[in-house]
This record gives sequence, C-alpha cells and structure tokens, in this order.
Amino acid sequence: MSFAILADIGGTNTRVALARGEVVLTETIRRFPNADYKARGQHIGHILRDYLSTAGEAVSGVCVAAAGPVQDGVATMTNLDWVMDAPLLSAATGARKVAILNDLQAQGHALGHIPADHLRSLIDGPTVPGAPMLVVGLGTGVNAAPVHGAGAGRIVPPSECGHVNMPVRSEEDLRLMRFIEALLASRGEVAHCGVEEVLSGRGLANLHAFAAAEAGSPATLTSAEVLAALEAGDPIATHAARAYTRILGQTLADLALIHLSYGGIYLIGGMARAMTPFFARFGLKDTFREDRRVDLLVRDFSISVVEDDYAALTGCAAWLEAQG
Repeated sequence: MSFAILADIGGTNTRVALARGEVVLTETIRRFPNADYKARGQHIGHILRDYLSTAGEAVSGVCVAAAGPVQDGVATMTNLDWVMDAPLLSAATGARKVAILNDLQAQGHALGHIPADHLRSLIDGPTVPGAPMLVVGLGTGVNAAPVHGAGAGRIVPPSECGHVNMPVRSEEDLRLMRFIEALLASRGEVAHCGVEEVLSGRGLANLHAFAAAEAGSPATLTSAEVLAALEAGDPIATHAARAYTRILGQTLADLALIHLSYGGIYLIGGMARAMTPFFARFGLKDTFREDRRVDLLVRDFSISVVEDDYAALTGCAAWLEAQG
C-alpha cells in the first residue's frame, strides 16, 4: 500500500506525518515551527519538501488541514500570510491525489476513527448512530462545523461561526459585550463581540479583564495566567471561568438546536481541554440543558471532549482513503 503525507497547519506549528490508508503512522510525526519558515520567506511547500527529504518515502496522496478559511480549493492562513492550493502541494510532494481541508473539517472527518479512551464525556445523553454530529473548536480561535454521513459520503461543511454574536441574556452580559467592544475599539480592531472574543484563549483573558474591572481592580492577564489564578482559587478568575462556562453552554445549546446533532457534540482545542476540569463545577450541564420552548435540550444530545493531539491528521487520512 502506498503512503500519503498529511499536515496539520496550526497558527504556531505544523505537524506532518505519513499514513497508510486510514492509519496515521504516529512514529513518523514531526513538528515544524511556522515562524522559522515565514522568517525565511518560505511556506508549507518547503515544510513538506523538508519532511520528505528525510522520510525516504514516495507519496501518492497529500492532505493538509489548515487553520484558516478554505474556498474553491484554496486555503488562506491569515496569521501566516500563506496561501496554498493543489498545484503548490502537488509540486512540493509529487502526489497526484491532493486535498485541502479546514482544520475543523479535518476534525470532523476524524470522528468515528478516534479511540474511545481519547474521548472524555462532559454531558451524557443518547447518541444516535449515523445522525448528524457537531465538532466545536475552542483554542486560539473558535469555530464549529456539522458532520453528516460517513465514509466517502461524509460531508463537513466549512464554517466561520466563531464570529456569530455573543449570546446576551442579562444586564451583566450586556455590560460584558460593551466592555469587549470598547476594548477592541481601543486596539484599533473591529468592535464586534463575537463568541470568539469570549470563548477563545484571548476570550478567557477578556472575561478576566471584565471581571476585574467590575470588581474595581483593573488587571490584564493572559489566559494561562487566568487558568493559574483559577487553580489557586482567585475570585476574579473564578468569576471569569464561570462566565466562560455559562456562555459556552448557551452557545452549544444554540448550535445543537440549529444542527440537531443527535450523533454527539465534540469539543476540540486547547481551551476545551484546559477548562474541562471546571465545567461541572461551574454548571455547564445545567446551562446547556436549560428549559426552552422545545424540550430537546433537556433529554437529548451528548457532549464530549476530544483528547487526541493527532485527530486532525487522522481526519486527513480518513478523508483521503474515503475518496479512493
């Protein structure tokens, strides 16, 4: 069986591996710092060439998962100024079969191929085989995508729903929204409080800045510093984490009703994993299962966290194999 080369291109690093069929050969995984290549005026093509120069294998297929929008077969990495398409990837690897996926799409294609011990249940609920699923990314950015079907018939539409409006359900939420819009405007950024501004890594920092301002003790911390303060029992960090959990629960409930994801909701990304130990304490289940005019949220849907660092690579391999 021939090999395929896979790449998971994040904002900071690119993971590259070989695969046989649907199986990622984990012993072949290497990590490349994007900044080093960008500083030399190089791009993903150079990373793939460097990898293959030491791998000693010819490849028949290449699939990359890019942390950025993919349209008409072209991926744009906004933080890196990298643009990639099929001719570039084919020229770099010699592969005839080429695929470019959004990183969240790749995670969607991985569902069903992730070992059970790499899934942690957050909210129990019935899971209907073959029903739509939902993958939600919480990390440097925020996004979500529905997952329909299986095998060659699987469809994972691209999405940019991290930029939908933050849910506003209370006077405090309204103050939070206005605080973040003012913060963005002060930085010369677009003053729009999408869910990414409260649920990403910088989102937790924004929530902490708001909680500190509300307490009359303005402070600026990174998300890592907020998490450390939360571990230490700091009340302002606790306020921020409680708000994060509440807004996440409301957002997941909205997405569940929009997509009717009876096959399960799967959270991915660094923030999802970092906040997992606190979700039960701060009431994620109660917020998600809050009564609405339909009772679906009370009884349906399950939520899990994906604890597999290589799921995007697995999704790339699964997609290539499904195409035949």
